[in-house]
Amino acid sequence: MCELNVIMLRGEEREQVMESVAKIVVEGDLIKLTGILGEKMTVTGSIKEINFSSGEALLLAK
Repeated sequence: MCELNVIMLRGEEREQVMESVAKIVVEGDLIKLTGILGEKMTVTGSIKEINFSSGEALLLAK
């Protein structure tokens, strides 16, 4: 499986928002995250990069 750690970028600061994310849905400025166990979280921002090799999705804070 390809789970991702989701990282929110605020300037030079990196904050891990959620681990083991299996699904990402974008609706405008909202990004809905779903973990492998079904846990859900919604954040505001935009996707900067998704890197499956490093297992990270980088989001830009709004």
